Amino acid sequence: MQLDTHAPSVPPSQTITPPGLTEDSALTAPAPLTALTALDDAIENLGVPVPCRSYDPEVFFAESPADVEYAKSLCRTCPLVEACLAGAKERREPWGVWGGELFVQGVVVARKRPRGRPRKNPVAA
Repeated sequence: MQLDTHAPSVPPSQTITPPGLTEDSALTAPAPLTALTALDDAIENLGVPVPCRSYDPEVFFAESPADVEYAKSLCRTCPLVEACLAGAKERREPWGVWGGELFVQGVVVARKRPRGRPRKNPVAA
């Protein structure tokens, strides 16, 4: 007795493989784009503008907390945000905003602190 195989609901001509993945790896979880060349290739193959290539790159390596938060908000609109973040974690990026998160010395940091020492006394509102 032969079992019937389950046919996909979408014809093969209409399936889309995410950028940076082969057809075989598209069936598993997306792999991190560990090499920067893989990230560049994925951006090229995407065919739509991504924030890190559309805006001034200095924004993604900014010093001010406000600029860092702005860069993180730009990343949230990127279709490659998850793969970019996973690759940056694996590469232990030394600094900058990657995949919507701030990296400092290879570690994700929740927010950027302003330069200088913290105040000893709270600011009167």
